[in-house]
Amino acid sequence: MTKIDGIHLARTALVAILLFAGASSAGQAAELVMFRQHFCEWCEVWDDEVGVVYGKTREGRQVPLREVDIYNDRPNDLVGIKPVIFTPTFVLMENGKEVGRILGYPGEDFFWGLFKKMLKKMPAEG
Repeated sequence: MTKIDGIHLARTALVAILLFAGASSAGQAAELVMFRQHFCEWCEVWDDEVGVVYGKTREGRQVPLREVDIYNDRPNDLVGIKPVIFTPTFVLMENGKEVGRILGYPGEDFFWGLFKKMLKKMPAEG
C-alpha cells in the first residue's frame, strides 16, 4: 500500500465514521443537554448522585444525556435556545426544540421529580 492509498483509506474511514455518527444522532429525537463548566461544584454533586446512574435508568435510556460547556461555542443544533447562564442547567430537547429546563441542581429527589414532569410535556410518539 502506498502512502497515498493509506491516506485515501484513512479519509474514507473517517467519512464513514462521521456519517454513522451523524445518522445516529439525527435519529435521536430527544436528549437532555446538561450545560456545565469546569469547577462547578453542583455539577460534580450531580455527577456523583445522578450522573453515575442516569444512563442506566428508563428515563436515561429514553432521553440520552449530552454535556455542553457553557464557555465553549454552542453547537449549531442548540443556537436557537434561550441563553444559559447558571450551571448546571438541564435542557430537555425534542426534535431540536426546547421542551423544558431545570436551573441548577436541587438535589437528587427534586431533580428526578422535575425531570419526570418535563418528560410528560414531550409529544406522544406514534
